Amino acid sequence: MQKNKIMKKITFITIIALTLGLFQACKSNKGKTTVVIDTVKKDSSTMATDIDTAFAKKAAAGGIAEVAFGKLALTKTDNAKIKSFANMMITDHGKANAELARIATAKHITLPTDLDTSYQVKMDSLTNLSGKDFNKAYVNAMIAGHQKTLALMQDEVNHGKNADFRGFAAQTLPIVQMHIDSINKINKSIK
Repeated sequence: MQKNKIMKKITFITIIALTLGLFQACKSNKGKTTVVIDTVKKDSSTMATDIDTAFAKKAAAGGIAEVAFGKLALTKTDNAKIKSFANMMITDHGKANAELARIATAKHITLPTDLDTSYQVKMDSLTNLSGKDFNKAYVNAMIAGHQKTLALMQDEVNHGKNADFRGFAAQTLPIVQMHIDSINKINKSIK
């Protein structure tokens, strides 16, 4: 019983001391900037995971390549269908790249801004071709690239954790599928 009274007094004194200490700290910080630490658990659907970050970087690299290859095609081909497709690549992937960059910036993710090594090798290869050889190589590159991009988008939709990146992938999927359909038609016409 005596121990309980002592413990209660110690607890009461501790609470008073802490309260006075906080009061004094607040009083001495008057006019100073105070940092508040946010301990609220974030919703995982708004945070970018490693899966989402990897997706964003791969999608950005592919989008940059599609625009660069499209610009090259405009200078290398006389085929009207390929020129039209190349313009579509520049427009559609340019818009997608801008949207992806906006989302990534909000998540503090740095995306690539230039061709990566594998895309640069493909660019160098295409640059050295002309005429029908260029047309065929460009079309094959577009088929392979868009199939890879389609799989990347589907994977993000199915396995991504961040709602913004999943939404981007879901919105981009039908456009990529339309690109695949278009380039496959062109492929049949240039055989």
